[in-house]
Amino acid sequence: MTLFLLAIIFRVINLQYVQGDEYRKLATELTIRQDTIYANKGNVYAADGNLLATSMSKFNIFMDLVTVDGEVFEENIVGLSKELSTMLGHSSSYYQKRLRSAKNKKRRYFLIARNIGYTDYLKMKKFPIFKLGVYKGGFIAKHRTERAHPIGKIAERTIGYDDFRGEAGIEGAFADYMQGENGLRWEQKIAKNQWKPISDFNEKEPIDGHDIITTIDVNIQDITHHALLRTLESFEAEHGCAVVMETATGEIKAISNLGRTSKGKYYEKRNYAVWESHEPGSTFKLASLMAALDDKMIDTSTVVDTEKGRIYIHGSKVEDSHRGGYGKISAARVFEVSSNVGIVKIIKKHYDHQPEKFIEKLEKYGFTKPIGFQIKGEGMPVVPKPSDKRWNKISLEWMSWGYGISVTPMQTLMFYNAVANNGVMVKPRFIRELRRQDKTEKVFETVVLNPKIASNETLSKIRKVMENVVVKGTGRNIYSPNFSMAGKTGTAKKYLPKHIDENGKTVSAGYSNKHYVASFAGFFPAQNPKYSCIVVIHDPKKEKGYYGATVAGPVFKEIAQKIYTTTPVDNQSVDDKVDFEDIEKEYLKYDDNIGKSYTEIPNVKGMSGMDAMSLLENIGLKVKVSGVGKVEHQSLKKGEKLIKGNTITLKLS
Repeated sequence: MTLFLLAIIFRVINLQYVQGDEYRKLATELTIRQDTIYANKGNVYAADGNLLATSMSKFNIFMDLVTVDGEVFEENIVGLSKELSTMLGHSSSYYQKRLRSAKNKKRRYFLIARNIGYTDYLKMKKFPIFKLGVYKGGFIAKHRTERAHPIGKIAERTIGYDDFRGEAGIEGAFADYMQGENGLRWEQKIAKNQWKPISDFNEKEPIDGHDIITTIDVNIQDITHHALLRTLESFEAEHGCAVVMETATGEIKAISNLGRTSKGKYYEKRNYAVWESHEPGSTFKLASLMAALDDKMIDTSTVVDTEKGRIYIHGSKVEDSHRGGYGKISAARVFEVSSNVGIVKIIKKHYDHQPEKFIEKLEKYGFTKPIGFQIKGEGMPVVPKPSDKRWNKISLEWMSWGYGISVTPMQTLMFYNAVANNGVMVKPRFIRELRRQDKTEKVFETVVLNPKIASNETLSKIRKVMENVVVKGTGRNIYSPNFSMAGKTGTAKKYLPKHIDENGKTVSAGYSNKHYVASFAGFFPAQNPKYSCIVVIHDPKKEKGYYGATVAGPVFKEIAQKIYTTTPVDNQSVDDKVDFEDIEKEYLKYDDNIGKSYTEIPNVKGMSGMDAMSLLENIGLKVKVSGVGKVEHQSLKKGEKLIKGNTITLKLS
């Protein structure tokens, strides 16, 4: 018994003094932990201050009823229940009954509400009992952030993301800048493996990430997105893209990339405009014609014999879409009617003995290397050279009409924009500036990649020929007497590798007679161009149409027409500086509205959709929204009696 007693005493002393610190540390680690409070990512704004992407705070509210004193509970349960009823919608008696039951069962993590916003969270913290804090009031708030796109799915791939899916678009490119600094707080373990904050204050407050001001114009983006979407649906195309670029600055005002699901719906599947390198077809004839003009090989009046619309180059056929050909026509007319035979004969005659000179022109035009975006995933161009193994005896001729090479839509647009911009090639850009706490940290200026891609004489002739494409050439179906446009249609057969078709037959590799790429690239107005634009649509249903003039041209026209209508180009001024004064006024107006006590339905017409939704939810209504932009119609009229929990439907412009 003495030995046994001595052993116990020895063990107690050992645990208390020798191993005591170690076990106390272990006990603390098991019952106390440091929890990370994740910072809100920075916002992404359009050029006019509209939100494109933002982080929204959401809170789940719990109550530890064990820590609340019984006397305090009884004195304040009625007041707490009334406040919860006002905010959450159930009756006061409903909350009293549930809280009493939870108190009797000694619940330490009783759910009060899920997914409430930051404004409701601040209000709830001041409710009876809750205002006493974590220990005396049992108030437990679990915070998280959600990424939201206020304008919906429009331009989603370009705005991008930085999450489990990877890093894409603007958010992926500027992920480090936007992340901010996470905060810290201590939590204590309570019953049933649950944790609650130790104090009302955080040990380190999170610092929100930095904001990005993009070049996107929400109005032009909306026009471009819906014009492309309607055409994709009409022609049941596989995918497509449309981009609008400001001529002088290189700012991308709109970019839409839509792919088709198995159910026939379209969404922002990939950033095709930046990523997809493909054979451009006839839109590339502009580079061929301009090279020959600038090298003084031809003039626009030079006569070219297109024969009967069909020739053979080393056994390979070149054929015009117009049966019987065009006979003898000028070089300008070759371009206007998009004669494959004509452009091939021009390039073959003048560059066959010096193909390097033609490739040098393509390099000058920006086709031989990637543009170099900060956005990840830019496609690699493929432009063969005479020194390459893949170069063959028909490579030059095939390049002249847009085959045997691969370029991205953004490269083609950049080239066309340079023609519109008096030969100055500017780099397309998506970002205007980076901001930290409303202070501009970095401004992205216009980058000139080539100060002059051709002589003024050549550029003048080229722009006139491009204007004639719309007036009397392959693009005449989109001509309008009300506004001027210049551009070039493109129709390219798709090269398919060896495959098995829908009938189970093996099809050899080659150019398909069923699968096409329809495109249109150009600028507007034809004189003093303000914007350049490209539309590329892959695999339209052949039975419905597949030519660039039929499929892509009308999209270009709709975009140009609506930009003319909504933002008159002749009178439009450009200001690189983002002015948030009007936005600030709206915020102040919103803050005034949110602080009021409402008994009637307020008038939210004219408010932005996000502000109206937030206001109405904060006064106890359920909100359904259709469309984007500002509120045009509200289902519950101004002045009607406010009944919390009712649903109001908002129609946005």
